[in-house]
Amino acid sequence: MRLRSFDGFLMGTIKHLRWLDHWVGLPLCFLLTLARRLIDLAQRTTQTPPRSVVFIKLVEQGSTVLAYAALRRAIDRLGKETVYFMVFEENRFILDAMKMIEPANVLAIRNRGRLTAMADMLRALWTLRRRRVEAAIDLEFFARGSAALAWLSGCAVRIGFHASGGEGPYRGDLMTHRLRHNPYLHTADTFGLLVDALELPPGSLLPMAKTHGAAPAHADLPPQVAPSDAELIDVSSIVQSALAVGKCSSLILLNPNCSDILPLRRWPEPHYVELARLLIRRYPHVHVAVTGAPAERSAAEAFVRRVDSPRCFSLAGRTTLRQLLVLYCMAEILVTNDSGPAHFATLTPIDVVTLFGPETPQLFAARSPRNHVFWRALACSPCVSALNQRTSDCRNNTCMQQITVQEVFAKVCEIYDRRALANAASHEAPAAAARATGT
Repeated sequence: MRLRSFDGFLMGTIKHLRWLDHWVGLPLCFLLTLARRLIDLAQRTTQTPPRSVVFIKLVEQGSTVLAYAALRRAIDRLGKETVYFMVFEENRFILDAMKMIEPANVLAIRNRGRLTAMADMLRALWTLRRRRVEAAIDLEFFARGSAALAWLSGCAVRIGFHASGGEGPYRGDLMTHRLRHNPYLHTADTFGLLVDALELPPGSLLPMAKTHGAAPAHADLPPQVAPSDAELIDVSSIVQSALAVGKCSSLILLNPNCSDILPLRRWPEPHYVELARLLIRRYPHVHVAVTGAPAERSAAEAFVRRVDSPRCFSLAGRTTLRQLLVLYCMAEILVTNDSGPAHFATLTPIDVVTLFGPETPQLFAARSPRNHVFWRALACSPCVSALNQRTSDCRNNTCMQQITVQEVFAKVCEIYDRRALANAASHEAPAAAARATGT
């Protein structure tokens, strides 16, 4: 799959999706709630713990990575063959990279227009009913579409967040296990609590347990991607063909996110340009590459022209999503705002410098020892959250602008120098052993 906008999903723009969620999702959830209550009058709820489960997380690849520990917990309890995942096709690659869900159990919805998406959703729902999947876990916080899908799946147990007392948007009463959203727990812990609810009897507004709130920052890391020799050769040729001159021996990646669906999350482009120039000046052997989706290709090429160095080049739109992971395995450092790449880069050995502003790393930072966060923690930050459907009146992201080029440059240099020493030591060890044995 060719690299697309990392957080983009059905019908393109976040504005249109919010329109659909409100004008279509709201009445749909209301009508389905009426249907649910009528049906429940004639049905007896089961108290038996479910033996199979489907996770519903259509969008946001980064959150899918954060759900790794929750998926692992469900697989350990129920078995890999009885765990399913419903996702938009463009986001499936991260599930395949983590190798947790059986390929046949991934229910992918193609993002190729309304009719195609609707047909795939109906097919996925039919599959869940035919296989008699017993539980649905809605990993979307307050999206109405995923709540409707959970009920339409036919699962007797449905676990998700419920708006109460104005704490979030209305999305009906379609869950059997209705949990309050705790805005003080890391997202990975929150997802784990949804899985824990599988063993609890149905109830209204189940209390959120606190056992996972103190999980170590680097717990439950997803497995590392292991690219094949052929993949490394292919990506190396892509990098080499993008170079103006010379050969790339050491690579630092910048992800300006020119088409981010949340523009407030962007670090100013002039900051990225200055950072690239400083890195090129500091390290004569380093190349700087700009990554991005095909839609960002022209903006990325303009960025390269502003840097004005033969050692800065664009890879935007040149790689598939799988090749992007291979690229991360080859590069030293990625600098990005809070977005999908900051999370799925944790599947590789790369160090990531993540810039937070309108959202908080306390909830959304990747849990990896190689993730290095900058966040100003202004009084107005975070201004977007699950409870306000990630909307904000802010038009001037001071929280991002106040992260200076010099402090990011210093952190990148610190990481690069440390990695260079480690790489040198790893190459020296075999040579020293050979000298000691006289070979």
